[in-house]
Amino acid sequence: MRSPAKRDDMLVHEREPYNAEPPRGALTDALTPIEAFYGRNHGPFPDVDRTAWRLRVRGMVTRPLELSLDDLRSRFTRHEEIATLQCAGNRRAGLMAVHDIPGQHPWGPGATSTARWAGARLADVLDAAGLDPGVTDIAFDAPDVAPEADPPQGFGGSIPAAKATAAEVLLVWEMNGEPLPAAHGAPVRVVVPGHIGARSVKWVETITARDRPSDNFFQTSAYRLLPADLTDPAPGDGIALGAVALNSEILCPDDGDDLIAGPVDVTGYAFVGDDRTVVRVDVSVDGGRTWAQADLDDQVSRWAWRTWHTTVDLPPGPATITARAWDSSADLQPEHPASVWNPKGYVNNAWPVVTVTGHDR
Repeated sequence: MRSPAKRDDMLVHEREPYNAEPPRGALTDALTPIEAFYGRNHGPFPDVDRTAWRLRVRGMVTRPLELSLDDLRSRFTRHEEIATLQCAGNRRAGLMAVHDIPGQHPWGPGATSTARWAGARLADVLDAAGLDPGVTDIAFDAPDVAPEADPPQGFGGSIPAAKATAAEVLLVWEMNGEPLPAAHGAPVRVVVPGHIGARSVKWVETITARDRPSDNFFQTSAYRLLPADLTDPAPGDGIALGAVALNSEILCPDDGDDLIAGPVDVTGYAFVGDDRTVVRVDVSVDGGRTWAQADLDDQVSRWAWRTWHTTVDLPPGPATITARAWDSSADLQPEHPASVWNPKGYVNNAWPVVTVTGHDR
């Protein structure tokens, strides 16, 4: 395996395929450095020759395309978006504390990161191909073969055509002002702002216009929210995950920190997908009995997380710091992880909690 250039303190859940997240403190800036950006993979990194790579656009189109990287860069206008990607399994460890979830990685709050992405708008490429009137979904396929799939197959998925033709969805070849690294999908990946990270397919090779969602395992079986009591799911059961649910996390202090009692700075992020925005974050130092409103930092992009900060008066002794976010639809995060537990451990958006100890000076 080609090890990605990452921080030494990444929490590595699996080395082959590579799955790792940064420590909380690495996510406090508006943009996440590439070396701290989380990695979520279902198969080994594919060995892609940038010069031989081609993107094929096919299916329900009037003009099928085959594009090299140079074609993409020369034929289509370059656009930038600052966008947060968040794995559907982000904060799964909190659900595992309620009930075990065998075979899944115990992701903490670091399976989310924000970058400045640059590339061609997917809408422009689809326009060049000419979509048929009956197209409802746009599917993506990549060469990273996932052994967990049944049968083993390359990673893939789809998004509704309405999202695919929105201006924010990009075919990316640049990340934070640098050429897209192999570990993040070079030579070209899809970035679907506001949707779960699994829909931003890395190493994309084929785009297919369809009149139904993708048949890929990761669309029909894997990334689906299942009822808590479903023990033997079949393909198509549950809800296919798309837009990111309202979520937040405390980044500083860290869980288990020993602190000086008194004024303590608390920082974190909050994020929600698609047509909603984060409008408020509250913080409690007494387990949710009383709350104080945090200050929201400037949002660097419509499609990026909202970082926040406040100062609390930490009492001596053990203390529980809790946060909760609100969005523009007046939605509030659910209180308890038990209420959102599900067999695959997706979408843990319960109130985040860290436990600290305050000491006298």
